Order: sequence, then C-alpha cells, then structure tokens
Amino acid sequence: MQKKQNRRAFIANTGKAALATGISLTVLPSLANSIVGFAPNPFAQQALPYDYKALEPIIDSMTMEIHYSKHAAAYAKNLGDACIAEKVATDVTTIESVLHNISKYSAKMRNNCGGHYNHELFWQCMGPATGAKPEGKFAAAIDQSFGSFDAFKTQFTDAGKNRFGSGWAWLVLNADKKLIIGSTPNQDNPLMDISDLKGNPILGLDVWEHAYYLKYQNKRPDYINAWWNVVNWRFVEKRFEGA
Repeated sequence: MQKKQNRRAFIANTGKAALATGISLTVLPSLANSIVGFAPNPFAQQALPYDYKALEPIIDSMTMEIHYSKHAAAYAKNLGDACIAEKVATDVTTIESVLHNISKYSAKMRNNCGGHYNHELFWQCMGPATGAKPEGKFAAAIDQSFGSFDAFKTQFTDAGKNRFGSGWAWLVLNADKKLIIGSTPNQDNPLMDISDLKGNPILGLDVWEHAYYLKYQNKRPDYINAWWNVVNWRFVEKRFEGA
C-alpha cells in the first residue's frame, strides 16, 4: 500500500513540477489551428486541435498538458535527433515508410518514431462534443466485422484493459480490408514491420499510465470506459474512408 501511495505521489508531484517550470520542449499549441493528418511536417509535433481543458471531465487539463507538452514533445524531439543521427531525409521520406521498415533502424528510432506517430493520431481521435457513435459506411463495416457497435466497444475495451504493462489498443484495417482489433506494447504500432498486429491504424487508444494516472490512478478500465465519450468519430470515419 505504501509503495502504491509513493508511486501516486511521485507522478502527481512530477506533473506539478512540469507545469511550474513551463514548456521547454515545444511551443504551446495555437488553439486557433486544427490539424488534419500530419501536415505540414509529419516528423514534428503539431498543435493540438483543442484546448487542454476541452476534454474535461473525461481527461483533466493537467493530464492533457503534461501528456502533450512533456511526454509527446519528448518523442518528437528525440525522433528529430534520431533522424539526424540515422540520416533520414525528412523532407522526402514519409513517416509511414520509416515505420514500415523500422527493423532497419535503432531502438531509439523505433521508440520515438512510434511514440510520435501514435500520439499525433491519438490527439485527433479525440475531441469535445463529438458524436456518440459512428455513422454511414464505417458504422456498417463495424457491424459487419463485429456484429454490433456494442460488441466492437467490448472487444476494443478488452484489448486495452488486457494489454500487459504499457502500450496501445488499436482498430486496424488490415491488408484484406477487414477491420480487426488488437494491441501493441510500448510505442509500437500496426505499421511497423516488427509488429504482430499489422494494418492501417484507424483508431488508437493510449493505455500508458501517464495518459490517465492523475485522474484514474490504477483504474485503467474506468479510464477506457470514460474515454469512449470523447472519441472523435467523424475523424475516425475519415481515416477509414481514406485507408
């Protein structure tokens, strides 16, 4: 019990210290800008498409600010360093091509390219005042693949709950154009050639503790159940239609 309390206090204090010292790794997001995709530079951190407090009470503003301006910003910075060290020409190379061939790169590239891509997608998969459920062709594809929207939610939730340690839950469109659900460890994703789960990520959920611990502590299932209320289904539908 004491160990759990110490861990909780450490994370909370770290968060407070981060806010007190200000943003050092990235510029504060321009809240007037809304990003679609990873333009203009997919290897650089983009502005959030909403305010830090926009997803409250599901995701609190402190968690959003620390997550974006510290954790995600560190992945972007370290990715830039890895690209320089490993001579990746980011002006002519796509981030997807790096991920597709990640086995040829260093562990630093794997961790940070995955971490950066995953977070850039994650921010856009969420939003304030979003739709309650998918519509149109995407909704029909979910019903066809999983039986119903509720069955899909249950399977996806289980993928996130049951991911041992840190990682991600994914809805993926595979090479056969079928929707499948799975998870990856750490900052791996389905685009990587080393991943057991392969395909085009349509929806991703971060289940690292830093994504939820300040509000939900060790209750990952509570975080996932609440997270469904901020999924940006319009964005996810566009991902599906463009895959």
